[in-house]
Amino acid sequence: MVLVFFSLFVFFLHPSPTKGEDFSGINNNAGNNRSRSLATNCNWFRGKWVYDPSYPLYDPFKCPFIDAEFDCRKYGRPDSTYLKYRWQPFSCTLPRFNGVYFLRKWRGKKIMFVGDSLSLNQFQSLTCMIQAWVPNSQISYIKRDGLTSVSFLEYDVKILLYRTPYLVDVVNEGFGSVLKLDSIRGGDAWKGMDMLIFNTWHWWTHTGTSQPFDYIEDGGKTWKDMNRMIAYYKGLTTWARWVNRNVDPFKTKVFFQGISPTHYEGKDWNQPTQSCTGQTQPFFGMRYPAGTPMAWVVVKKVLSRIKKPVYLLDVTGLSQYRKDAHPAAYSGLHSGTDCSHWCLPGLPDTWNHILYAALFS
Repeated sequence: MVLVFFSLFVFFLHPSPTKGEDFSGINNNAGNNRSRSLATNCNWFRGKWVYDPSYPLYDPFKCPFIDAEFDCRKYGRPDSTYLKYRWQPFSCTLPRFNGVYFLRKWRGKKIMFVGDSLSLNQFQSLTCMIQAWVPNSQISYIKRDGLTSVSFLEYDVKILLYRTPYLVDVVNEGFGSVLKLDSIRGGDAWKGMDMLIFNTWHWWTHTGTSQPFDYIEDGGKTWKDMNRMIAYYKGLTTWARWVNRNVDPFKTKVFFQGISPTHYEGKDWNQPTQSCTGQTQPFFGMRYPAGTPMAWVVVKKVLSRIKKPVYLLDVTGLSQYRKDAHPAAYSGLHSGTDCSHWCLPGLPDTWNHILYAALFS
């Protein structure tokens, strides 16, 4: 096991981006030119945050989709500057988001976010951004355990969220709950979509009482635990096989939401005594001091080997700068400090703005 871990560790690290390296956002799946069909010559993911008094893109008090955990204004956040930052790529300008255009182009289509609470964050952001353009449109909003949908009935556009923290299965067996790294039973629910936006990472780091499984299984073998980065690689590889087997690229566009960073430790931006609490400004340095997360390297490795076109929403670098954009104590759900999720309106709006650019530019 030690030899396997060492081999994979070297595999992940070489050749990987160096500490503090800018994120390129290149979607260059090996041997897969079709994956570039959504991309342009502009690199949407390298740029800077600029103050824009016209922001935010919607009024949180007029959007019915924002859960308490992201509703920072409702739960007392006193500052508002964090709402006013717009992402400006260095080499171009993002096209203006137009919710009516989005609905018209995707008329009769189904879009599904698949993943954890960061997928929920992005799902609610997109539905709010669109609803702001059609405030009087008839909408169906259905929330069930594990599946939520917002339908813009006039346009026959349905946007769904399928909650699955690991993408792979967690199954209750007689001896306990098992994270199965080589199994995706829930994938049947993802079929038939016109767009899929996948995400998983944060739950892979949970241990102790915060993890929802007792054992890890792979290839018929069961462990009490294993190196989580190796487990993440194995789980993502299973997801990649699912995409290769089940996605028709002529019918379904596939995106993967990049690693969303946390800001619990101020040492990541050279302020070791701080966290996201009380942060009111982004990090404005050219390079984020903490450098590239190892999970980002794993994602890039898996995507480089996938056969079907998958567009990476490479939001890690631009999100690392936004230490000011978390709910912190201003959440209606988390009793402590939340430096993992993002206020709405806020950073996930930029993720969706780039999604819009990738689709329509």
